[in-house]
Amino acid sequence: MSLKTLVRPHLEYWSPHYCRYRQLLKKVQYHFTRMVPGMKDLPYNERLQQLSLWILEERRNRANLTEKFKMLRKKSGPNFDSMFDRSRNLSTRGHSVKLMKHRCITDLRKYFFSERVIDRWNMLTEDCVSSSTINEFKGS
Repeated sequence: MSLKTLVRPHLEYWSPHYCRYRQLLKKVQYHFTRMVPGMKDLPYNERLQQLSLWILEERRNRANLTEKFKMLRKKSGPNFDSMFDRSRNLSTRGHSVKLMKHRCITDLRKYFFSERVIDRWNMLTEDCVSSSTINEFKGS
């Protein structure tokens, strides 16, 4: 069993929005990569490359986008249209499934899944959003 299988899911489960908590999680991954034999003296980014790991923030963003894609294709969770409002402005650049971001007063709402992923989703290309399978989506 790989060490990645034991540690990484625990680090990815929590998605903090405060910088200090993100830094704490990053430190855990930093120290974990140093414990791998032969990696102690290498710079952090090089350790990540050699271990085929991504920065935790990127892994969380990718997981969020994949979940949103699954919801769009009705392969998971709640109904896409019940959680997200499509943008009414169709003349904007980008893809056909642009989402509208709501004005949030509290941090609880602002960093909830249905809001925190909208900016990244709206930056995707039309090819990516119109993928027919999850693997095709992940690859684009």
